[in-house]
Amino acid sequence: MVFDLLIVGGGVNGCAIARDAAGRGLGVLLLEQKDLAAATSSASTKLVHGGLRYLENYEFRLVHEALAERELLLAAAPHIIHPLQFILPHERSIRPAWLVRIGLFLYDHLAGRKRIPGSTTVSLAGTPYGAPLTADHRLGFSYYDCRVDDSRLVVLEALDASERGAKIRVGAKLIGARREGAQWVASVAGADGGLEDIRARALINASGPFVSETLEHRLGLGSRKHVRLVKGSHIVTRKLYEGAHAYMLQRPDKRIVFAIPFEEDFTLVGTTDVPFLGEPGPVAIDAQETDYLIAAIDHVFRKKIDRGDIVWSYSGLRPLYDDGALEASVVTRDYAFDLDAEGGKAPALSIFGGKITTARRLAEHALETLAPFFPDMRAAWTGGAILPGGDLGPGGFDAFLGELSRAKPFLEPRLARRLAGAYGTRAWRFLERAKSMADLGADFGCGLTEAELDYLRAQEWARNAEDVLWRRSKLGLRFDAAQTRALARALTSHAAR
Repeated sequence: MVFDLLIVGGGVNGCAIARDAAGRGLGVLLLEQKDLAAATSSASTKLVHGGLRYLENYEFRLVHEALAERELLLAAAPHIIHPLQFILPHERSIRPAWLVRIGLFLYDHLAGRKRIPGSTTVSLAGTPYGAPLTADHRLGFSYYDCRVDDSRLVVLEALDASERGAKIRVGAKLIGARREGAQWVASVAGADGGLEDIRARALINASGPFVSETLEHRLGLGSRKHVRLVKGSHIVTRKLYEGAHAYMLQRPDKRIVFAIPFEEDFTLVGTTDVPFLGEPGPVAIDAQETDYLIAAIDHVFRKKIDRGDIVWSYSGLRPLYDDGALEASVVTRDYAFDLDAEGGKAPALSIFGGKITTARRLAEHALETLAPFFPDMRAAWTGGAILPGGDLGPGGFDAFLGELSRAKPFLEPRLARRLAGAYGTRAWRFLERAKSMADLGADFGCGLTEAELDYLRAQEWARNAEDVLWRRSKLGLRFDAAQTRALARALTSHAAR
């Protein structure tokens, strides 16, 4: 079999392209050597946003595109994407109030808003917004963006791609590829270590932080474009304040740090922007980054924190397109393509940069770039399409959650909310026949049952405990060591059958 597209990389860009291409009638194979969203795409700040601070860098096109995509994504996946109010406490020494108001005015009007409220000036003194903050923070601003379960968004894109005919191979590594006439011949190592050759008419390098390595060492190609690796780290603490709103905190270095309600009982704090000069691979937060994030909280909040309050931290490498900026915090979050197809050769398209919010549009743009090589490819279609589980009905998430709770009254409220928020209508696939918790099989902890685990293995490519606890869910925040070992044994036992 000869595929139309061979996509290297199972992050948000690769899976978005696979989904779009499969829906246009192309034969697609996606290779991911670890797990879907295993690197950068699960290490974000969990936001679908326009990028308010990008306005200071005059990136109006990027902000416009991201704001437009925010509306489309909210409509496509209302179970994993929700509007989120942000409170921006005013810091007179960093930015004057009039400048903040101008920025928010532009943010409100650079793209149409159908589901997202606009910005306002708010008083912090004597209000729930100001209650957690120090007394010198009396004026603030309110605006809205959206929260997202980033790794689940990637999985849903892969699931939609698969159901439209794409082949998704998790645990498959590209060893190398060469051109033979009008085709690419790729050597691929499977999860069992066996090698096979795969042929494709075009290759897309969506390997994120590894894009340059893939180009040079696996494809034998050069490029005029480069990525600039920037490490972003986050910490998670026990809940720092009451309320469903988030805070955007301005720092003296002109950067911003978010404090966001997370998984009901926690607060997510991030992110850092640290230039990374090493080889791409797993990274971890360092002491300086930890101190930076703690200082951001301690400057604004009455409740001070220290390292003992941190229950989890995570870090990732952002593969930003290198636009020559001197400071990591001002490197563009836009994307760029490099197409190698001179002389009638089989095309190779490499992706530099990008972000969660604009991945759908990036995918459209990538396929527009490859359109001359696939004249029979169907038209763009994802702009109004629903992601799996997102068909919640006219009442939206709250109405669906009510329907699920009434149909399955044996689900505790917290569990019902988690399942509705993770799977949307796909939850019926493993809940429909159950009349009690016992019908769902053994409980590994926190309501993670055999029925749900079987679904994750069969439908969402979950293979080990980390896949389940940190990317298909965030139950790793609640599982203890014994529960984690029991889950790992169950997954190993199933894989051995």
